[in-house]
Amino acid sequence: MSLDISTPPQRVCILRLSAIGDTCHTLPVVRTLQAAWPNTQFTWVIGKLEATLMEDIGGVEFVVFDKSEGVRAYSSLRRQLNGRRFDVLLHMHASMRANLASLAIRAALRVGFDRTRAKDYQWLFTNHKIPVRPRLHVMDGLFQFAECMGVTERQLRWDIPIAAPDREFAHQALTGEGPILAISPCSSQRLRNYRNWGVENYAAIADHFAERYGGRTVVTGGPTRLERHFGTAIAQQARCAPIDLVGNTTLKQLLAILDTASVLVCPDSGPAHMAAAVGTPVVGLYATSNTHRTGPYHSQHLVVDRYPTAIREAFGKSVDDVPWGARVRDPNAMALIGVADVKAAMDKAMGEAANTSP
Repeated sequence: MSLDISTPPQRVCILRLSAIGDTCHTLPVVRTLQAAWPNTQFTWVIGKLEATLMEDIGGVEFVVFDKSEGVRAYSSLRRQLNGRRFDVLLHMHASMRANLASLAIRAALRVGFDRTRAKDYQWLFTNHKIPVRPRLHVMDGLFQFAECMGVTERQLRWDIPIAAPDREFAHQALTGEGPILAISPCSSQRLRNYRNWGVENYAAIADHFAERYGGRTVVTGGPTRLERHFGTAIAQQARCAPIDLVGNTTLKQLLAILDTASVLVCPDSGPAHMAAAVGTPVVGLYATSNTHRTGPYHSQHLVVDRYPTAIREAFGKSVDDVPWGARVRDPNAMALIGVADVKAAMDKAMGEAANTSP
């Protein structure tokens, strides 16, 4: 239920540490609260990597929680907050790490998820819960925190600043004529997190883009061995010689690349939501996770969705009969996504862009 807040709070603390995609989902909620409460002071406790993307957003104080410090990260957070008291804590991250971090945040009102979504005992660390509302997209679930505070008019915008040097980096890296296809081939490397599509498939998509649109492909990703392998292998197998930027961009530079691109092809991953933040259409590749929960917010119609088939093959059930957001832990599930289907989705995205061009 909504809280009875007669006047806007003076100081609000938002707790959302990670990951990149989830902080992108959180930002429109912050924008919504800023618009409704222009005189409120906002503090956001955020992860170190995620802060490099968000930290220059106006009107928000960012306090960095560096998980690489281990237990010292919690004492560091206490020192940074220096005993300050907030009117409201919006505890928007249900994890034990975030729960323990919340103990350093002094607030009379501590709003968290309902018992169903409050993973890792989050309900013990809050004193007010957002209402139960099943089967929502992650961003819609986060917007419940604003609605709980009586703010119902959404500001569905991101406006993440991109500095001139980062835009110049993208310009120099992508110099040349024609549209740009961005491929971010890998998702985060977690145990049994089978979201990556085949190298040969991405190479075929890059060739299709070059042949049909006279465009260039840029492959992006982090510095891990797996991601570098994908970048090198796609470049070797594609006839069109993609630009390989894997491991060679900051998050801001990546955002500038995505802002320049005509379309992004990627699995369920942070770049999908970064692209959504800058208005770039996303052809999402979904088989092991539910696009209606974590898919690119404005590009659901472009997603190649084989999750229902993967769920049926893994569990013998329909999507409606498994827990919301259930993962398919089959390394072969992404093979359900065909190259022809991805080409068709990409062509649809390019057609829509052509129809809206001035």
